[in-house]
Amino acid sequence: MSLEQRRLGTQGLVVSKEGLGCMGMSAFYGATDEDEGIATIHRALELGVALLDTADMYGPHTNERLVGRAIADRRDQVVLATKFGNVLHDDGTRTVEGSPDYVRSACDASLRRLGVDHIDLYYQHRVDFDTPIEETVGAMAELVEAGKVRYLGLSEASPATIRRAHAVHPISALQTEYSLWTRDVEAEILPTLRELGIGLVPYSPLGRGFLTGTIRSPADQLDAGDFRRANPRFAGEALERNLALVERIRAIASEKQVTPGQLALAWVLAQGKDVVPIPGTKRRRYLEENVAAAAISLSADDLARIDAAAPVGAAAGERYPDMSTIDR
Repeated sequence: MSLEQRRLGTQGLVVSKEGLGCMGMSAFYGATDEDEGIATIHRALELGVALLDTADMYGPHTNERLVGRAIADRRDQVVLATKFGNVLHDDGTRTVEGSPDYVRSACDASLRRLGVDHIDLYYQHRVDFDTPIEETVGAMAELVEAGKVRYLGLSEASPATIRRAHAVHPISALQTEYSLWTRDVEAEILPTLRELGIGLVPYSPLGRGFLTGTIRSPADQLDAGDFRRANPRFAGEALERNLALVERIRAIASEKQVTPGQLALAWVLAQGKDVVPIPGTKRRRYLEENVAAAAISLSADDLARIDAAAPVGAAAGERYPDMSTIDR
């Protein structure tokens, strides 16, 4: 099976119209099963999902190793993306690092853990406010020249940072949160990307699973170690408002005989040929449901109804408990 391909940026990076976010196979979303994670990656490749997304901080480090094991005998089927810059410390704190020396050492470490000789798409995970973006991207460009990286990306970067970075070396993709409950990018970021010829890779296109309609009581349904239990959108008055949003989506999905999650993902896919979402999952059955969304056709009327049901600003609560590392 194959999926339609889409182009990210102007440098020649071609990927499947959907990717797979691998983070939850190792971290942040409760209990994990490494064997099922690897089986999910293998099933994704069978279904034509070629873009695999990881990062050195997932685990930390364990998710890159898992992905590396999964693709060891099928590297040529994969567009491999990973990220650097979020540094988790033993005491549980996190810092952001984008110095040139760190960029080089982080890349070499990721290559070792992944067991590959190059990374297809290398992102700065968060912008280091203490290091000029020109210096960070300059070091990333050196990795391209050395053959260790093929294309460059940024994650959670503001329009001004994107412009400064792109002036140093072409940026192929920006990864940021984008879904029916996170539409902030439409105001300034997406127009900037399209002006510069940069693709958009939305993470959490299913609202961290909330838009599937299956999470109604996070305290009861989510594992104790699941970071969503501390997410502002999953608690209190924000939860009630967000549940109402999901019910509006569910009503439209029911009419089209698809799941709420499939409708939400189809909406993201319909936002442009330069948009490649990476829904994350750690189980094959959810992967298959997500891939089926790629075949859903939404009419102009469908899109108008969905926009009315989940307009910009409809979701309540911040995206993270601490937004201080987001370049806004």
